[in-house]
Amino acid sequence: MLSLIQRVTRACVVVDGETVGAIGPGLLALVGLEPEDGPSQIARMAERLLGYRVFSDEAGKMNRSLADTGGGLLLVSQFTLAADTRSGMRPSFTTAAAPDQAERGFNQLVEICRQRHPGVETGRFGAHMVVDLVNDGPVTFLLRS
Repeated sequence: MLSLIQRVTRACVVVDGETVGAIGPGLLALVGLEPEDGPSQIARMAERLLGYRVFSDEAGKMNRSLADTGGGLLLVSQFTLAADTRSGMRPSFTTAAAPDQAERGFNQLVEICRQRHPGVETGRFGAHMVVDLVNDGPVTFLLRS
């Protein structure tokens, strides 16, 4: 399981002209699942998303997590994150989970995060989404579980 996280001052997802998820300060997480991802990888990713220290403390060091700040979390499914790009000029998606497995896993991640943290929003699985964000820093990390 992969998550490309970006610290944001705001972010939203629009589908067919309708805003389906929006947050103020917090994290935008683009999430890709791989075939071997199961409950333990999903639980670990939820733990990392909520606990990864990317927000500044009083001394200006990245020492505070989303759980510490109470910021928003916008989860967006993105199968292209799990693409194999090692060769050629066109990505292969054989390394990404099948859509039904990915949707189940993504929904499990959302549920775990919502149980542990207020302010969790999502895009719409499988839809063409327009993601609008203001990256704060910029601060961007690729997490694997």
